[in-house]
Amino acid sequence: FDAEDEPHPDILNIINTTMLNNDVDVVQSGVQLMNHNTKWFCFLNVLEYFFWFKSSMHFFAQVGMTPLGGNTVFVRRELMEQLGGWDETCLTEDADLGIRLNISHARMRIIYDDEFVTREETPHTVAQFIKQRTRWNQGFLQILFKGEWLKLERFSQRLLAFYVLTLPELQAFFALLVPVSLLMFFFVKLPLWFAMLTFLPFYCFILTAFIDLAGLHEFLKVHKRSWNWHEAMIMIVAFIPYQWLLSFGALRAVFRFTQGRSNWEKTAHIGQHRNSSAAQRSSAAL
Repeated sequence: FDAEDEPHPDILNIINTTMLNNDVDVVQSGVQLMNHNTKWFCFLNVLEYFFWFKSSMHFFAQVGMTPLGGNTVFVRRELMEQLGGWDETCLTEDADLGIRLNISHARMRIIYDDEFVTREETPHTVAQFIKQRTRWNQGFLQILFKGEWLKLERFSQRLLAFYVLTLPELQAFFALLVPVSLLMFFFVKLPLWFAMLTFLPFYCFILTAFIDLAGLHEFLKVHKRSWNWHEAMIMIVAFIPYQWLLSFGALRAVFRFTQGRSNWEKTAHIGQHRNSSAAQRSSAAL
């Protein structure tokens, strides 16, 4: 666990039961950011975790390429010793460990229950958020160029690993294309069919907006919070600026990686998730 984490009191019993009943070597349980409305970027940051641990991680495990996430990860001691532990030089040592466990054919189980997630907070400022994203993206770059993912047995595993690990470069590339796109909009005359194709990102944005609204509704429902249309509109309006933050973090990660700077930029925490979590669990107990 991380220092700021709020794990469920029963999580160790749940993990122990899962390992015994399913005969697995590794268990990853859910992690969830809780302060969804403290800053404008928190809505989408919370949903990223919600979708990642509740859905994406199960798909990764099914394919057999599982970049373990953050904390609430449990590995049998003998297997950890066999692998030589985690890579202390990697900024995303959890994801690196997950891929190495896949290579060793470790038996993994991903579990998720909204009640038993480990609760965390989003970074409390934009600067802290960018530092956190820079660290994660740079860690993925380290894993990419380390090359151990190429030892994954199946092509589908290697393809998924390449996609996940190159997301920082893709985000950085698209960030560089933004000014080019703006210039083309005003100064380049395009054929009608091609101009119509340029609206595809807008259609994708509309689809994503509906998915995010559904995700926010589900998050609020399972954590017994009330729906607020004002907050929902803030989330929609924040979508594009949020992508800019992700792109800036990706560009910064690429720059730091090319400069050989791999120091750990720690993320400050102020406990924004604790009051709401404590109140919710108290009401659930009653």
